[in-house]
Amino acid sequence: MRIVAKFGTSTVCDEDGRLNRAAVGDLSRQTRALRALGHEVILVSSGAVGSGSGALGRVAASLAEKQALAAVGQPLLMEAYRRAMDPLMVAQVLLTREDLDCDDRRLRSRRTMARLLDWGVVPVVNENDTVADEEIRVGDNDTLAARVAELMGADLLVLLSDIDGLYTRDPHRDPEAERIPLVTDLTPAIQALGGPGGRWGTGGMRTKLEAARICWEAGIPTVIAHGRAEDVLLAAAEGTAVGTRFVPTV
Repeated sequence: MRIVAKFGTSTVCDEDGRLNRAAVGDLSRQTRALRALGHEVILVSSGAVGSGSGALGRVAASLAEKQALAAVGQPLLMEAYRRAMDPLMVAQVLLTREDLDCDDRRLRSRRTMARLLDWGVVPVVNENDTVADEEIRVGDNDTLAARVAELMGADLLVLLSDIDGLYTRDPHRDPEAERIPLVTDLTPAIQALGGPGGRWGTGGMRTKLEAARICWEAGIPTVIAHGRAEDVLLAAAEGTAVGTRFVPTV
C-alpha cells in the first residue's frame, strides 16, 4: 500500500514552535514499521516556519519574515527526520503549486518521488515556503498532502494534527459534540463542519475537509486523526477505528 502521511505543525512542534524531537522520533518509528510491513510511505511535514521561529525566538510579522524563518527551520526539520528515520534514508522534496499544476513539472515531481520510493527512500515533502509567494503557494499542507496523494496514486491519505477527527460541532466549545468515525457520503453538510486553524499552522478542519474532498474525487480514502495518539499512523494504515475515516463509495 502507498500511504501519504501529513504531520501538522502542532504534531511535530511544541506550543512555542520549537521542534519536538520526541514526536518526530515516534512518528518516524511508526513510518519505519510501515516500511517493514512492505508499505511505501511519503511524508508531508509541516514545521519549517515553526522550527525557525522557535530557534530564533521570533514570530513572523510579514511574508518575507515567514520565508526567512522557513529557510532557518527547514534544515532543522530535515536533520531531525534524518536522525530519527535511521537506518532508512530520507529525501527533501520542496514543492510549489506550479510543480503540481504545470504538466512538465508535475511529471518530473512524480518521477522523482517514484524513483525515491523504488530506492527505499522516504520522501519528506513540504511547501517551498522560502520562494513561494501568494501566486504559486499551495497554501496549506493539508491540501499539499492531498495533491501529492493524487499525484502519486496513493492508497491512503493520513492527516495528523491536534485535531482528532471530524465532530458534529466544535468540541472545544460544545461538550455535547460527537466525533464522526466514518464518512461515506461527503455531503455539503459534512463539508460545512470546518473550523479555524491553529497558532502555528495554516490549516484547520476546513483545510482537512478540502483535502478529503480532493482525495475523495480521486477515489483515495482519508483519515483525520490526532498526531500524538499512540501508534496512530499504524492504526490508520491497518484500518483500525481511529479519528475520522473518509471512504469514497462508487
